[in-house]
Amino acid sequence: MMKIGNTIDESRIDGQLARLIDDLSYYVEIGMWAVEIPPHGLDVIKNGKLDRGRTREVKEILDDFDFHYSVHAPDPINLMDRENYQLHLAVLKSSMEFALEIGANTVVYHPGRFIPEERFPFYERVKISEIEKEILLEVEAVTIAALAEEFSEITICMENARPYKYHSPYSYAERLDALKKQVERIGRENVKINLDLGHLYLASRLYGFDPADTVLQVKEMIGHTHIHDNCGNLDFYHEKQLTRLIPFGKGDTHMPVGWGEIPIKEILSNISDSFQGVLMMEVRGRYFDYIEESKMRLEEIVSEIFNNSYYDAGKYQAFNLI
Repeated sequence: MMKIGNTIDESRIDGQLARLIDDLSYYVEIGMWAVEIPPHGLDVIKNGKLDRGRTREVKEILDDFDFHYSVHAPDPINLMDRENYQLHLAVLKSSMEFALEIGANTVVYHPGRFIPEERFPFYERVKISEIEKEILLEVEAVTIAALAEEFSEITICMENARPYKYHSPYSYAERLDALKKQVERIGRENVKINLDLGHLYLASRLYGFDPADTVLQVKEMIGHTHIHDNCGNLDFYHEKQLTRLIPFGKGDTHMPVGWGEIPIKEILSNISDSFQGVLMMEVRGRYFDYIEESKMRLEEIVSEIFNNSYYDAGKYQAFNLI
């Protein structure tokens, strides 16, 4: 059986536990194996603190379903935020505690941003010195290493970042080589990379590298994936309305597999001999009616990888196809 899952979209759920139940029930119907849970869509974290009562409510719901769960920590967490570091750390730590409560063994974390997205309007190509960047990288590394030791049952998967027109590079994690270096700096067995194929493809178009080839340098470090589609054209940070982006093929649209131009088959082929995690689709809630279609297309892609005579099927156990 292939380990395929989909995220619960935080905007679609928007704190409504009845909708969470409905979406999980639908995932059962279409044969989903895994589900990624966003604490920021369920109101379980408030001002950095885990709401234990609300967490119990959510856990009771999740326990009624036989899914493999992972957790996506709130996107705005930024351990490089010099003004509110303690609050960002508290939110991440609460996300880890939430994962323990629901029995999830993977937490996805968006790595630090030298310039956070919410501050883009106030910056005009801010210059940050290499010394300052090095200090911020060290702060993040020490923090993640400490969390990895405290929550040894959980694998922290650091996600490669999406780029933006004009403001990139705002995060070191736009480049897999830099993300690899940071994970190596942290040096903990339970700190790995979450490979986001949509972000990777956009970055490849900006920086001019082959997305399939570049994953070869990090494939042993990949612990989790986010799979969705886009057309590879960069957008500005303020362009968020998908109905206006899709006609122009712009942005991180999180479309169903097969709707865009990402070479998903080629990328997955290059990690299939080492990857042991979940193929977690991250399809936006606006495409909810097409999640089953996306799953079927992903299944076809993975099946093609193993049916291709180029591959020795006996070597490839990662996706549990054989």
